[in-house]
Amino acid sequence: MSDTKPQTCELPIRVRYAETDPMGYLHHSKYFEYFEMGRTELLRLAGFRYRDLEAQGVLFAVAKVECKFKAPAHYDDDLVLTTKIERMTRARIDHSYQLKRDGLVLCEAASTLACIDRTGSLIPIPDEIYFEAEKHK
Repeated sequence: MSDTKPQTCELPIRVRYAETDPMGYLHHSKYFEYFEMGRTELLRLAGFRYRDLEAQGVLFAVAKVECKFKAPAHYDDDLVLTTKIERMTRARIDHSYQLKRDGLVLCEAASTLACIDRTGSLIPIPDEIYFEAEKHK
């Protein structure tokens, strides 16, 4: 059995009515919540729970995020969010995201997370996460 940690996660999402705006479109703020869901699930697939890392004083703060919207999503659409680790250093993780509906790309995004402690100071990403991610690139 391989000890390879996943570098990509696909997450099915159904747009809920409460996530739409009065025009019937998925509100732009919800995309960023979806990206967070993707990062959390990718971490979980690698065998870690973010809440456990937080309890140990290891936090991941969004330092940068960008999103290019290409087409809208609507209430009850079935979407697939692909989250991928693009780069990891000792104190940061760069992710990319692609949200699709039936193969049509609705948006593409990227984020940079900084690994910090509770005071907001940069700290190294824990070895069990960092080395596994780097070893398999």
